[in-house]
Amino acid sequence: MAFQIEPTVSNDLSHILKLNQAALPAVSSTNIENMQHFLRIVDYFRTLKVGKNIAGFLIALTPNKDYHSLNYKWFEQKYNSFMYVDRVVIDRPFQDKGYGTAFYNDLSEFTKGKSPRITCEVNIRPPNEGSMIFHNKYGFKPVGTQTTEGGKKEVSLMEYHLPNDKNNLF
Repeated sequence: MAFQIEPTVSNDLSHILKLNQAALPAVSSTNIENMQHFLRIVDYFRTLKVGKNIAGFLIALTPNKDYHSLNYKWFEQKYNSFMYVDRVVIDRPFQDKGYGTAFYNDLSEFTKGKSPRITCEVNIRPPNEGSMIFHNKYGFKPVGTQTTEGGKKEVSLMEYHLPNDKNNLF
């Protein structure tokens, strides 16, 4: 099916928030104010549309942003350069159609020349097996674990090294 990946606009945020909340606990709960904050501060906030339908979104950011996620801060302490995937959601009817890979390919192209790596976390507890399989298949490798939310969640902190890029000086 034909699709487009395009920059997110504020009119998309209420639908994106619904997708986010429907994807719990694979992603963290949020609200419209946080989504608006993301739109202002992040490097990559794109929406995948199939026809006129919003099928998913991906939010990613580089270090030193006004963002206080424990997992983002973990990567800030470990690396001086990265593109951190805060959340990626594909709406259930659009899953298993290659859209996640399309998003990561687009993010990889966007990140070339900015950082040598893309980072993320995937839930170990509660387990997000589908995401773990996807990230392993894409080439992400675990670089640590962290417990969050007072011990309710444990995540695998992962990184993907972009293919060598002579313009990538980091």
